[in-house]
Amino acid sequence: MSAIFMENTKIGKDVHPWLSFVLLWGGLAWLSMVEGGQASLVGLPPVDMALYEASHPISHKIMTVINKGDNLDRYLMGRQFLVLALVFLENLAGHPVDESLKILGMPLWVNKALLGTGLGLFFMTAMIGKISAQVNASRCMLDYVNSYFALFTMYVSMAIEISGLLHCCYLAQIIFAWAAGQTLESKEEPRTGVQNIFFWARVLLSPAILVFAFAVTLSALFNNQTTMWEGVPPTVTVVLFFLFMSIVGMLEGMQIAFFAVSKIPEEDRSNSSWAKRTCDVLFANEGRNLPGFMVGRQMCVTLCFFIIARVTTIKLNEGDENIFGLSDGAQAFFETGLLGALITTIVASIMWQLVASSFPMAFLSTPISYVLLRWCLFLEWTGLCQGSWVFAMILRKIAGYKRDEVYIGTAEERVQKKMGDDSAHISRGAGHIPKLPAFAGDAAPNSLKKLMQTDSAVASDNKEEP
Repeated sequence: MSAIFMENTKIGKDVHPWLSFVLLWGGLAWLSMVEGGQASLVGLPPVDMALYEASHPISHKIMTVINKGDNLDRYLMGRQFLVLALVFLENLAGHPVDESLKILGMPLWVNKALLGTGLGLFFMTAMIGKISAQVNASRCMLDYVNSYFALFTMYVSMAIEISGLLHCCYLAQIIFAWAAGQTLESKEEPRTGVQNIFFWARVLLSPAILVFAFAVTLSALFNNQTTMWEGVPPTVTVVLFFLFMSIVGMLEGMQIAFFAVSKIPEEDRSNSSWAKRTCDVLFANEGRNLPGFMVGRQMCVTLCFFIIARVTTIKLNEGDENIFGLSDGAQAFFETGLLGALITTIVASIMWQLVASSFPMAFLSTPISYVLLRWCLFLEWTGLCQGSWVFAMILRKIAGYKRDEVYIGTAEERVQKKMGDDSAHISRGAGHIPKLPAFAGDAAPNSLKKLMQTDSAVASDNKEEP
């Protein structure tokens, strides 16, 4: 905040500090809705909507749209870009332009360690905008999306998908499903002739936009025209760009492969020595390593997002001409970072998820998966983001969220009422972006679990409500 009001961020310097302040906190609030909304919209489809039509009318309205045809797939694809766009926005609104300026009288090395590296924004985003939101939404799905803010977020995500920006992913979806020897599943009737023309026109347009985004970004990287740290050679910057995108891609694919192999017999997981090593670690510690990995993965992915944003956000040097000689308006658009967000969404996120959904075992049969699993478990073990659980508890108290069981009962109770969950609403199969469960109680830090055993007030706040 100090950097913002010292006009030491891009938006604060170029426009106004208050705009930077509003965009940073607005971006965090919206990101929390996107992340928590995903947990809710993925978890609610099997539940009979009649159970919450009266108590949660907006949640019911959202799920009426999501449960129609393949809309959940469309929403998940669009929200992936929205997440990246918000992270890039936070980078513009909160990252200091001049890292040599002292803030709050702290030593310069402290400022550089927290602000220059982006760690300050990373911790804010991971704890406030991501993990705490998923913790609350995984337990309070109905309350979390029972607002017009959630409805607006859902429609924005759907609009992003309809725009065609990400439609090259559908071509990849078809290819990966074919390579896996499986037919793509759909809940909709075959497209009409007009619908096919509209669909394939966007499929052809999307790769062209992606190629153009790469051309602009690589031109800026090789000409040292990004916000990358000073002194880093352009060739190293390009290498780091693809390296961190590959790390994000591996982590995006690993979470899908891990949930897929959890349903495979142990003997089948032993066909590859590295897959066996990875699974042995994953399912050790009484199964707690899987939610531990999910927390550590979120930390690592968020940090990589901010590094990629730093690497790819375009900033011309004094006296430089506009990239490709385009207009000032086009150059201003390039400097928003949206091209980098588009590249990262497609190349470092969705594509890897589609590969992992088609070939989960092949994805794990590499030492890279084993190393990244160990790294994510280490990050979770450090406890750096355990404050997320405190934020989650505070926000849950302020918003008055209650567990879903309060409104619709447990899964067993719903079966007794002859309103049991319908798993047919969940899309599965190769080539789809899998619908993953969010954080469960096992993901809670051990310190919180021990506190719940000794402090009745804490325990009552975290246990299932009657």
